[in-house]
Amino acid sequence: MLWADKAWPEIPGVLRAVNGAAILPVGATEQHGPQLGCGMDFLLADKLCRKVSEETGVPMMPTMPYGCSIGHSKRWPGTIALEPAVMTALVTQIGTWAYHSGVRRLFIVNTHVTNFAPLRCALENLRATFDDLMVCVINTGQMTPRVKAVHFADGDDWHANDAETSLMLAVAPEIVREAEIAGADDPDRTEGLVFSHPVNRTSKNGVTGYPSRATKTKGEDLFAMMVEDLSNMVRRGMIETPPLDASYHTPFSST
Repeated sequence: MLWADKAWPEIPGVLRAVNGAAILPVGATEQHGPQLGCGMDFLLADKLCRKVSEETGVPMMPTMPYGCSIGHSKRWPGTIALEPAVMTALVTQIGTWAYHSGVRRLFIVNTHVTNFAPLRCALENLRATFDDLMVCVINTGQMTPRVKAVHFADGDDWHANDAETSLMLAVAPEIVREAEIAGADDPDRTEGLVFSHPVNRTSKNGVTGYPSRATKTKGEDLFAMMVEDLSNMVRRGMIETPPLDASYHTPFSST
């Protein structure tokens, strides 16, 4: 159920059938160590959300291939980053136009950790502007406890690790350099630190974790888990109503 495939007369009916729900996949284009292509994040966002769209019938908007990747520094070629304020403005604009097309439940599905802050700011903008628009930001690496456990198994500051390399072996093997996997391990050096440091000061090769542990089978199992859990979240969101029916814009009155 791809938004981009629909002609404009079809959009209203598509949205009515799912209570005004739509999925916006958001990824990034950034270095992913010596063993993974730079499109890893947006490829995962696209493939995951396509599958969830098939499962739920909720239309998937075109995937955003760029994200807030400035923390990866300019040490390694391949990263194409948006500044946080630019990303917030961009997603706010996308959400605004989606609203005018009839979207009332917007699932922003994020596959790059540091996209969260600008995406949360866009969420604040959108829900403060449109009283009847519900927005959520779902970080795929920690959408449920079981998914989080796999992603964080080899480090809290994980990147291009066992989980991500396994996922790509399963769903996008064309971007995996298998000959580079064994030597790509680099440990998480962030435990106990007070400050949040850019990747050039925490990793020697852009990796944080142990991609040498990756297998296609682990990736297939994790991807299936993510599809199931995200589909369940979307289905719940399709019927959710706010706990209270009170207008954002109407002042409180005790009378």
